[in-house]
Amino acid sequence: MNLKNKIENHLTNIARDRDPYLATAGHFFVQEYIRQQFAQLGSVEIHTFRVRSKTCQNLILNLPSQTESQKGDLPPILIGAHYDAVPGTPGADDNATGVAVLLELARMFATQPTKYPLRLVAFDMEEYGLLGSTEYAAKLKQEQQPLRLMISLEMLGYCDRTPGSQSYPPPLERFYPNCGDFIALIGNWRTIRDLICISRSIRKVGVPSQWLPVPNRGLIVRQTRQSDHAPFWDAGYPAIMVTDTAFMRNPNYHKPSDTIDTLDLDFLTGVCQGLESGIRRL
Repeated sequence: MNLKNKIENHLTNIARDRDPYLATAGHFFVQEYIRQQFAQLGSVEIHTFRVRSKTCQNLILNLPSQTESQKGDLPPILIGAHYDAVPGTPGADDNATGVAVLLELARMFATQPTKYPLRLVAFDMEEYGLLGSTEYAAKLKQEQQPLRLMISLEMLGYCDRTPGSQSYPPPLERFYPNCGDFIALIGNWRTIRDLICISRSIRKVGVPSQWLPVPNRGLIVRQTRQSDHAPFWDAGYPAIMVTDTAFMRNPNYHKPSDTIDTLDLDFLTGVCQGLESGIRRL
């Protein structure tokens, strides 16, 4: 299978009703699917946290760096994507696309490690207020664990080449294209070099890419905080969100119409390839 087919296969397994409260069977199925995919590549760590009476799970796969001797020296790159979805939607773009790319990056980096050790995390309960990533970022901070970079994969597969298809929080429309055919990288100030590096790698595979550094943990432009990178910004880590900009482009956001057939799988595959080469260059 080529990369596009592998991604499509993941999407078919993940895109289904999977709200943790109202679609528990779908949620459990997707959780198990991710766990099994990770387990083929290494031992899966489960970070359990409680939301009132509910037990929730972040699934974690740690991959070593190229040379074992460096393992103690270099902080890991954390790549995360949330696997829950809002009630009543199959959540194909939000966020089956992010999880599909997470699983393929895991496979690529397990086969051919990169300079940094990698930690791949599938976050639970994002749609209920970034709960899984908030718990995990707090745990890392409390244990004083350093990170080279955190990358949140948040909706990666919707592309619209029509002029006027892209909207922005003001005043960003003055500086960025009005056509929704690019992938956006949004990071805090500390990530500017990484934003440029990864953006360049994505463009090299033929996918347009735009990048935006935001000051003050994104509090000025609140829309930049709506994913699992925000708790890492708050905890003082360098973090980037990779996104197709969600509701600023995709009319199916949080609706039953967020299905696989609305996605651009060539665009999504290109994003995955660009991220792989970008992460290798860090």
